[in-house]
Amino acid sequence: GAAVTGAAVGAGADFTVTAPMAGTILRVNVEPGQHVDESDVVVVMEAMKMETEVRTRRAGTVRHVAIKRGDAVTTDDVLVSLS
Repeated sequence: GAAVTGAAVGAGADFTVTAPMAGTILRVNVEPGQHVDESDVVVVMEAMKMETEVRTRRAGTVRHVAIKRGDAVTTDDVLVSLS
């Protein structure tokens, strides 16, 4: 699918990575305290029998991972928060 790009967020503000669609979490690639770069794959989910890579739209440090493998999520659920 097409890459989705979000608006820039003010420096120091928390930033969340949300589910692009309803599905099931297959893999969580990050943990709290880990640094991620813009467009890193943070979560892989399955939706409609297809694997979807969920990428962060900005660099930062992972503050909280809100989901785990096997969780069912719906569109716009928060997956990971960054600072």
